[in-house]
Order: sequence, then structure tokens, then C-alpha cells
Amino acid sequence: MFYNHDYVENLKKRYPRGTRIELDMMSDDPRPIPPSTKGTVDHVDDIGTIHCHFDNGRYLGVVPGEDSFHIISSRNRETAR
Repeated sequence: MFYNHDYVENLKKRYPRGTRIELDMMSDDPRPIPPSTKGTVDHVDDIGTIHCHFDNGRYLGVVPGEDSFHIISSRNRETAR
């Protein structure tokens, strides 16, 4: 999937390093991370993949539009809705 520059820049603003997410579902991965696993954003790369350190010890990228996840807290500890 290809995203334009503005879309990727918006992802980088929405998911800065330290943002906490919770995975709802990971699609199309041979070793998916289980639903409800929480993780911390490391960075968003230039193609829009959000790379995370998950609490179960895995480090993996999630892809908006392919994987389902939501923010549980941002760097300033606000709770996402």
C-alpha cells in the first residue's frame, strides 16, 4: 500500500515516539501479535508503518488500514477515544 507524503507526516504527528497503542487485530502476518497486546511507538517510517515495542517482547510494525489498533495514551498521557 502506498501513502502520500502528507498522509505519512500526519501519521508521524499522531503517533510520536512514546505513544501507547493497543492492538485490536493484526491481519496477514505469519506470527501475529495477539489482540489486546499493548505497545509503545518507536517511530513511523517513510512509508507509514508504525514500528512498536510490544509488551510481550516483540518489535513489529503495524500498518494503518491493514491492522486494527487504537491509541491508549499519548506522550502527554491523554487517553484517546
